[in-house]
Amino acid sequence: MAAGRFLFLAIETTCDETGAAVLEGPRPPEPGVPIVRSSVVASQIDLHERYQGVVPEIASRAHVRQILPTIDEALHRAGVTLGDLEAIAVSTRPGLVGSLVVGLTAAKSLAMALDIPLVAFDHLEAHLYACQLAYPEKNVYPCLGLVVSGGHTSLFACRGPIEAELLGGTIDDAAGEAFDKVANLLGLGYPGGPVVERAAVTGNRAAYAFPRSFLHDERLAFSFSGLKTAVLYAIRGQDARAGISLENPQQVADIAASFQEAVVDILVAKTRQALKRTGLRRLGIGGGVAANARFRERIEAMAAEQRIDLFIPPLSMCTDNAAMGGIALAKLAAGQVADLDIDVTAGLVRPKNKK
Repeated sequence: MAAGRFLFLAIETTCDETGAAVLEGPRPPEPGVPIVRSSVVASQIDLHERYQGVVPEIASRAHVRQILPTIDEALHRAGVTLGDLEAIAVSTRPGLVGSLVVGLTAAKSLAMALDIPLVAFDHLEAHLYACQLAYPEKNVYPCLGLVVSGGHTSLFACRGPIEAELLGGTIDDAAGEAFDKVANLLGLGYPGGPVVERAAVTGNRAAYAFPRSFLHDERLAFSFSGLKTAVLYAIRGQDARAGISLENPQQVADIAASFQEAVVDILVAKTRQALKRTGLRRLGIGGGVAANARFRERIEAMAAEQRIDLFIPPLSMCTDNAAMGGIALAKLAAGQVADLDIDVTAGLVRPKNKK
């Protein structure tokens, strides 16, 4: 390790991916962006596929089995040992309580045994920090942040990496959750995002006029439950109208493409609205749905039209991973070290209902 450089381990277990990463950056409080020495993710897709969604108890038990091998592999790939680490970072909110507890317990144990600082970070802020990791030579902040994932669809005004103000978000399903449910309705499999995207490639985006909730509402709010229900009616039929045959590939593709386009329309329109309201000229996007090619195409076109600086991480850093725990360096620079009695904050982030 170069003189003056700072090595730390980040752990991510908010949902169904066990992540560990080793990062290296300037020694706090010196500002700077860390580089990723290694990043390992142990997926649980096979465990949850039969249920077409994440089962919390199965997720937490899988984390227990995977956490130590994942950490060990991250250290091995980085070519470092536990003794080289100078801090342990861990996501403590939001997420599934059992999953969060596994990661925090491992992080506390390492921090105490090694007598090094423990840093707790916010999973959603970390998703947006992945943009800074992807563009270390540029200033991503201040920016408008959009986190669009399986559990969250939220807009933030970000003054800095650890200064994010919630502007609005979904009042029911998240975009990624809607993808999972629609994929299940269409019999496409799990996880929903990739399989719906593949099915949509040969589909007609205008085949079905699915609803775009809150599209012209002044509130920075999202809703995908009505869209999901409209897809259900289109598949099974309503008011004496026949549904579709899931054995007909073109009909399935048309549903998938029309649904995907409705989601993208909503995401792009509400993001444009938030940019106009805040006056921010930079846009950072994180979360698994940010890997969707149609969404990336449309959001890039909108940003170019509005002359907005757009930052989206590579696909590997859109989905849950521990590398985005590099945000811990900003927390250390701000003197934010966690006590060993810190607890997790489970659940989902939802805005208060404002008229």
